[in-house]
Amino acid sequence: MSTLALHPDRLFPAEPETRAIARRLHDGIKALPIISPHGHTDPVWFARNESFADPAQLLIVPDHYVFRMLYSQGVPLEALGVSRTDGGVVETDSRAIWRSFADHYALFRGTPSRMWLDWVFAEVFGLDEILCAANAARYFDTIDAALKTDAFRPRALFERFNIELLATTESPLDSLDHHRAIRESGWQGRVITTYRPDPVVDPDYEGFAANVARLGDLTGEDVSNWTGYLRAHEVRRAFFRDHGATATDHGHPSATTADLPPAEAKALYAKVLSGRSTPAEAELFRGQMLTEMARMSLDDGMTMQIHPGVSRNHNRTVMELFGRDKGADIPAPTDYVRALKPLLDRFGNEAELCIILFTLDEDSYARELAPLAGHYPALRIGPPWWFHDSPEGMRRFRERITETAGFYNTVGFNDDTRAFLSIPARHDVARRMDCAFLARLVAEHRLPEDEAHEVAHALTYDLVWKAYRL
Repeated sequence: MSTLALHPDRLFPAEPETRAIARRLHDGIKALPIISPHGHTDPVWFARNESFADPAQLLIVPDHYVFRMLYSQGVPLEALGVSRTDGGVVETDSRAIWRSFADHYALFRGTPSRMWLDWVFAEVFGLDEILCAANAARYFDTIDAALKTDAFRPRALFERFNIELLATTESPLDSLDHHRAIRESGWQGRVITTYRPDPVVDPDYEGFAANVARLGDLTGEDVSNWTGYLRAHEVRRAFFRDHGATATDHGHPSATTADLPPAEAKALYAKVLSGRSTPAEAELFRGQMLTEMARMSLDDGMTMQIHPGVSRNHNRTVMELFGRDKGADIPAPTDYVRALKPLLDRFGNEAELCIILFTLDEDSYARELAPLAGHYPALRIGPPWWFHDSPEGMRRFRERITETAGFYNTVGFNDDTRAFLSIPARHDVARRMDCAFLARLVAEHRLPEDEAHEVAHALTYDLVWKAYRL
């Protein structure tokens, strides 16, 4: 069995002088608190502060980064304990699930998931051998025993990880009871929510009309008409702000925006609500709602995040059998210059508005996003996201956007994860890669080292506070 050891110079440049600069930069920021302004961890963990069930239920069953790789190599999702929508039989023995994972751990070689998992195993649980079939039982027993102790409850780990703020993401229809419970518990950890209106702005979302009706019930607004529908969003956004929200999030298929005359918007809303809209009309409505959300953000100060360009739930069979978010989301080419123009014509010059653009289409970084954010006061570029939340993705990101947009039109790092224990691992990678990039600039005499230290601090801490108005 191979030794599991995290090298102190991991991800730093191989050239000795540049590596030494990266070390010095990293020494200045490695102990800064973690700000996690966008993610999908479950607030119930922090509200109830109950022990996590077991290693498989914590690290495998809910993590699509893990099970998509295993599925691609023929491991059935049922064998990994992923629930079926029809109630069909799946593996419920967590030790068996863990054995399947350990048997196939070699599949993760060279991937970010392997780097994150090794960090968790070594740093959180003190394991010193690389996971394999032979030590799977020892791994399970060690992690399981730790999870039964108070030191591994969610709040204790939150504090151990030096997390200063963590944002979750909820539907407008969520009661936010767990956030209320956290706030009323007296615990000092700061966990806030984020407004994710997709279920009530996307006509293709299952149950769209019923979701909109529920939005009306929650707000007391008449959502049968366009004016009442918009007012319902405003009321619900205020409710989310009362529970700590500083941002909204929009997972649209594309970056399409629209700015229709009021009469046309009203007619379009009536059609999508009736269920008779065409795919083009559904896309136009989503685009109109991005512009409406930008207007609301200018009014209430919430930062707006747009995550377009994903063909979500691409595998029809998996979607039918297991539901959403089961590792079958695929990046797609995304147009930003033309797609965002209606919104930018109306709001792009508003310095008080902050719209953070994410992409899974890396070609758009240098061609579109950096020039856009390098000009429009309202725009910022989000960090490498999802498939590009990786060492090479982070390197390409800095190389492609810095010369045009600079550092200060970016917003720091966010981990965008459901896997709680991977949060510090992901931030560790981001900090090291930023220091590696800055070290190269210093070594090439393109940036003084004292300024590089300032930039490293900004990328780790300052910019995220500013962008998310925390």
